[in-house]
Amino acid sequence: MNHRKSLLSAAIFSCLVFGAQAQETSTTPTDLDTVSVVGIRASLEKSLDTKRNNVTISEAITAEDIGKFPSTNVAEALSQLPGISLDRRFGQGERVSIDGTDPSLNLSFLDGHPVAQAIWLYGEQPNRGFDYTLLSPLILGRMEVIKSSEARLTEGSLGGTILMHTRQPLDMRANEVAASIGYSYSDQASKGKPNASAIYSWKNDEETFGINVAAQHYEERVDRQGMEVFGYAKASTFTNAPGVDPNADVPNSVNAAWFQQDRKRDSAVVNLQFKPTDELEFNLSGLYIKENFDNYNQSMYSFLTWNPGTIGAVNQLGDVRNGVVNSGHSNASATANSGTVIYDNNVRESEVTTKGLDLRGAWKGESWGISGQAGQSKSENKELAQYFIEPFYNGGFSWNLDNGITFDNPDAARNPANWGSAGGWFGNNGIFSTDSKDTYAQLDFNVQFDSIFNQLQFGVRHGKHEESFDLNVYGGVRPGTLADVGTIGLTDIQGFADGQGRHVQVGRDNVLNWVKGSPLDFANPDPASYLNNSWALEQTNNAAYAQLNFSNGPVRGNVGVRYVDSKTAGSGFVYGGTPTLTDLDSKWQTQTKKEDFLLPSVNLVYDTDSDWVFRFGASKVIAWAPYNQMVNNTFLNDTTLTGSGGNAALSPYESWNYNLSAEYYFAPQSVVAWSLFYKKIDNYIDTSAVTERQYNSIRDTSPATWANIVGTNGCAADGYCDYSIQRPRNAGSGHVKGFNLSYQQPFGESGFGLTANYTYANGENNSGDALPYQSRNSVAFSPYYEKGPINARLTYNWRDSYLAGGYVAGSAPASVDDYAELGASFGYTFNENWSVTVDAQNLLDEEYFQYLGDKDHLASRYKSGRRYMATLHFKF
Repeated sequence: MNHRKSLLSAAIFSCLVFGAQAQETSTTPTDLDTVSVVGIRASLEKSLDTKRNNVTISEAITAEDIGKFPSTNVAEALSQLPGISLDRRFGQGERVSIDGTDPSLNLSFLDGHPVAQAIWLYGEQPNRGFDYTLLSPLILGRMEVIKSSEARLTEGSLGGTILMHTRQPLDMRANEVAASIGYSYSDQASKGKPNASAIYSWKNDEETFGINVAAQHYEERVDRQGMEVFGYAKASTFTNAPGVDPNADVPNSVNAAWFQQDRKRDSAVVNLQFKPTDELEFNLSGLYIKENFDNYNQSMYSFLTWNPGTIGAVNQLGDVRNGVVNSGHSNASATANSGTVIYDNNVRESEVTTKGLDLRGAWKGESWGISGQAGQSKSENKELAQYFIEPFYNGGFSWNLDNGITFDNPDAARNPANWGSAGGWFGNNGIFSTDSKDTYAQLDFNVQFDSIFNQLQFGVRHGKHEESFDLNVYGGVRPGTLADVGTIGLTDIQGFADGQGRHVQVGRDNVLNWVKGSPLDFANPDPASYLNNSWALEQTNNAAYAQLNFSNGPVRGNVGVRYVDSKTAGSGFVYGGTPTLTDLDSKWQTQTKKEDFLLPSVNLVYDTDSDWVFRFGASKVIAWAPYNQMVNNTFLNDTTLTGSGGNAALSPYESWNYNLSAEYYFAPQSVVAWSLFYKKIDNYIDTSAVTERQYNSIRDTSPATWANIVGTNGCAADGYCDYSIQRPRNAGSGHVKGFNLSYQQPFGESGFGLTANYTYANGENNSGDALPYQSRNSVAFSPYYEKGPINARLTYNWRDSYLAGGYVAGSAPASVDDYAELGASFGYTFNENWSVTVDAQNLLDEEYFQYLGDKDHLASRYKSGRRYMATLHFKF
């Protein structure tokens, strides 16, 4: 069955909409939300106004910017801003780095409040970095990236804070309606999906009360194909394959990976705004998002080190390149697992529901004012389920790092009856359950003065975050062969030899039917899986701040201090001996940590009131580790004998941040800007591997496999092995330094214009190791044309190589090679009511390439293909 077709044809009618713009109380000295945004140039001008009027060093993007970018989520819309770089492990932007910092160390707020988010990918751990695939860019009116901190901003960001603002009804026209219908297409999957959205806004004649409702249905096909290598072993391990430098590195596996997913998102945002007088205002907002992330992941590989010295196992190694063995051969043998190829089929069902309710109020007098905000955001994925079968094939094969495995007998390898269970074990059913909840309340005061120090802001905030996570794995999947399970032909995975690239394909439905039809033992979940993967975290932050704003001629700014009292309680199972599900109360342990912090800040602006603006910012900031790292949990991979775990004694990152910028506004809608940043990080959190004795649950689930493992890697008859466990620790200091250059200009009345920026970031910890997700060089380049009914835009982003997370639990972090993203957008306006846009992303069909240390040590490489979208818009 061929799953790859050449060209797209397709008409695509796509996207979503939203006219006006807007938001809540502005963070800038002037009210910019009353400006009507029409066209690329007008929106770029408004973005510059926001940037210029802010006291902080910041970047901004407005409604029409977002609408004109070829974007399917908020991260893609942000990608053109200076200092912003994205990680695209599934082909689209998910998490945002700011000025070379890990996405987990930056916070994002929607209308001033956090948005809880539950994980969607089975086996992944939650972190604090915002997953921007959660939000459509079209529910927003404005976004700001604040790089230099202020005392009034909620603590927790090391790189920067992203403020997202929804549209408010009193800023829109009464009975304003906008809608769109569209189509998105993946050329690699050869499939397309429909999309639709609408917004309606109403307000009374007195403009004292209004309501708007925005809704969206979005679907997208994700198709990722590639190769993975699960670690390396020395050539000396394979005693039957002489003639190779014993110190050369041999891939432990060469895996053909194919990830398929249909993403669906239904979302609704409701805003009620009540402003009975110019002095008094209330806003009530509701958010509902339901996302389906069901996916099917296939992996075909062989672990060469299972029986490295057994006769009939690895008998040939060759083609050594820069210390890496690039090819080899394994013979078939009667000895179990000596010439074994494994075919993992993971069918996952994942549904995330996110809800939020937020109430804001403000009163403004002649010389003082008060505002408040309270609400709750909750996200859950109650049954993140994986239905898993793992058939084995015993037969000879050769392999190489260029195109994978080639079977000695292709016909036998494609016979479903030759793929069966090992030792009576054939798979399992795992179910994660995860909850995330944020509860918050704050009260802010301001007092106006008729002097250089013109305003005093002070206030208090209470925030509580709760995260829980547990896993149950159930055995009882009945053994059999793929002939029993059923198959649907052959795969067609690009980049592989004919054998592994066109291997027998089971099919999602066959896997589901086989596992769900098995006598699963729900009464007896696997103890080790539950104990090692169940944990809870509760973090409560109480804060108070005072900030004094000043202005005198061309000089303005603020100075302030924020006090934070933090309490974290991390809970997990701590046990010894054989894991059991008895006496769980005694195994469940909670470790509490209390800390307080004093965070001063200063921002200074010199505005010549003509063309030049100079800024300086200095502040102390803190940022906490991801939630799972702050508890005593341990996540194990029993096959690779690796794992990752937390540390409930962790303290947060602490950093002194310094920013300096110069901005030259040389013409309308035009700027050249330079900015420098330096982050002196104390209490840096590093993750390193330590050897721990952990229980291997293969002893209970697959005795035959366990018999082959005993005696290797310290595995003993009691079930315990030597695992390499990655754990976080406070490791000392680090730093990040760099600069941004940005340019923006329309070229007269030609209709043409350009935005472009370059970021340099260089940092390391006190051991000289690179910092995660930091590219030394990154570039964004976007020429545009807008005249009459036509608008068009190219967006090009390139980032240098960077260190990212590992590809299996507990593996060493892998580096990602440089990555380029080219997108295009074309729009035509028929009249004031109707328009159409056609967008394209990943036009270069870029490869996502990960490696360990150097590029000869491949970790993974993926292709996700080009994506196309078309949208028909209506507004009235």
